[in-house]
Amino acid sequence: MTVPLSVLDLAPISAGSDAATALRNTVDLARHAELWGYRRYWLAEHHYVAVASSSPAVLIGQIAAATRTIQVGAAAVQLGYTTAIAVVESFGILDAFYPGRIDLGVGRSGQRRTESLRPASRIPTPARERHEVDGVVVPAPFDVGAVMRTPRLRAIMATLQQPDAVSPDFGDQVADIVALISGTYRAGGFEAHATPGESKTLWPWVFGSSKGQSARVAGALGLPFVASYHITPATALEAVAAYRNAFRPSAALAQPYVVVSADVVAADDEKTARHLAGSYGHWVHSVRAGGGAVPYPDPDTVAPLTEEQLALVQDRIDTQFVGDADQVADRLAALQRVTGADELVITSVTHRHEDRLRSHELIAKRWAS
Repeated sequence: MTVPLSVLDLAPISAGSDAATALRNTVDLARHAELWGYRRYWLAEHHYVAVASSSPAVLIGQIAAATRTIQVGAAAVQLGYTTAIAVVESFGILDAFYPGRIDLGVGRSGQRRTESLRPASRIPTPARERHEVDGVVVPAPFDVGAVMRTPRLRAIMATLQQPDAVSPDFGDQVADIVALISGTYRAGGFEAHATPGESKTLWPWVFGSSKGQSARVAGALGLPFVASYHITPATALEAVAAYRNAFRPSAALAQPYVVVSADVVAADDEKTARHLAGSYGHWVHSVRAGGGAVPYPDPDTVAPLTEEQLALVQDRIDTQFVGDADQVADRLAALQRVTGADELVITSVTHRHEDRLRSHELIAKRWAS
């Protein structure tokens, strides 16, 4: 029996298009995803780049209104740029309108580093090389920190917070969200209740990329965990292991629940799929070069990547699942088998909306067969 399949969307803006078109395309894809049997439709949060999902809660409301049964959620709210009460109240409103259909995903972006859950001592680990685990490619790690430290990105991201603001510890924020939702939150010794926000069905989903704090917080609080193989394929498997090792049963979950993401492009034949995915490396390069995601390039017009550019994105190209429906499904099945995932979530971006629709349709029908 196959595990459920879900969709992760960034509302990407294609080269030559605009944000309004991207948002309409996202609603259209969500409607189709519901018809094709996907379990969830999640929206990522990004800022100052050529994707239109900068406010997941707003977009979730639009998609929930345009659909009937599919779960809709955030993948994920960047907690470093907001507060626990703001998150719970906004998602509490959504939960009031669409009870039982809203997924509250949270991530560490924008957070200050913490030592609270780190081991007392660290033993340096040797550099790892690309390898495979039962058919799943695990590339050498990419230093995301190098991108985050660029002066341009640091300056732009600083505008997402009030001047001199300091984000609370991520674990504390997630614990506060759980307390607010469950009605047990206290501030300075006094009871404080989120209105709306208290719910019996709205629990945080923690998103993580490594065996660091996110995985351990999700496990310690007994929350579902989403490992981002599509962004950090080098460390996703160890993130899943760390989460399971840290898991403690809670009111939300009696046992661990793992979702793993994958970046995919499917078409009616492998040649077409590889052509559609031909500009993916250029898109990833725009992110890793420090400028932020550009409008999604047209594969018909891009020049080949240089050797230097290719080296910067090779890990992501190697771990994108590209081909016909059978080929993509086989790689998804391998990822599920290796990680033991209870659910998979796919993101599929192409320059043309009709190709993106076709990719999701082919995968859904093949996965269900």
